[in-house]
Amino acid sequence: MSTVPPHMRELARRLLASELSRASGSPGSPCCAVLVCEKWKACLTRLGGLAGFRSLLSRALALAKAEADSLETVMVLQDGTLSGFGKATQAAPQAEEALVATLLSLLVTFIGEPLTRQLVAEAWPDVPGLGSTATPEISNGEQDEP
Repeated sequence: MSTVPPHMRELARRLLASELSRASGSPGSPCCAVLVCEKWKACLTRLGGLAGFRSLLSRALALAKAEADSLETVMVLQDGTLSGFGKATQAAPQAEEALVATLLSLLVTFIGEPLTRQLVAEAWPDVPGLGSTATPEISNGEQDEP
């Protein structure tokens, strides 16, 4: 059973949808989870280096595998990229969502909500509602009252 909060799953779905819209015009592009993780790699290696990112992604993958069997063939390579996403995994959006949501949840645990929110907004500036001010998707899943 997953311990990832629903608002993290929703944020993961939004990030995956953003990458899907970019990749839809490119034949042969990798699955959306790979694209999301590549963006995270660019951001997070600045904070903790490649080894830190690889460790974080490996942990997220291990936790997500308990939820999505189709991730069994996926692994994190030495350069921090994901390998092993086959056709079965690409056809299972819940597996991609599980991985990205788990990665987001670990980020919030390790670096906190404000920095996670800032990194999400920097990596996906074109996704509405991810600005550094109020992002209820990351904090508690509910809209703040005015």
